[in-house]
Amino acid sequence: MRARDLVEDYPLVRLSDDALDAARLIADQRRPAVVVVDEEGRPVTVLPASQVLSFSVPGYVQEDPSLSRVYDEKGGADVCIRNLSRRSVEEVLPPAERRYELPVAPGNATVMECAATMARLRTPLVVVTEDDGAIRGVVTASHLLQVILDASGSQA
Repeated sequence: MRARDLVEDYPLVRLSDDALDAARLIADQRRPAVVVVDEEGRPVTVLPASQVLSFSVPGYVQEDPSLSRVYDEKGGADVCIRNLSRRSVEEVLPPAERRYELPVAPGNATVMECAATMARLRTPLVVVTEDDGAIRGVVTASHLLQVILDASGSQA
């Protein structure tokens, strides 16, 4: 089985898209991340939900988690939303030099190649590309684990 056989449609956002809309997309679809593409639709990076939280939670609260107790649920949510409002996806991402390597695999990659990429980069997904670099789809870690378990004859 090859990566192209395992791909599924997956949410894509552009660098210029609204960060709050990207956060809603992640939340509404309960995804661990979204794939970020440039204006030509080429993959740039993955925006994990954890990075959205890291950007939206004030730095002083991240440094001293005991300060988070002063926020009730609504107040904490308001602070997070305010930090994401009127920001682009690009602004929420770490600077290019600090971004994680793009988890990408060609369509003919094997299951083990996809698994190795996910393990090495500690990512819940791999972007599968065509020969010309266009996105064919995404392979998720949960889907890949199911394929591995099924192939081994293990009960999932």
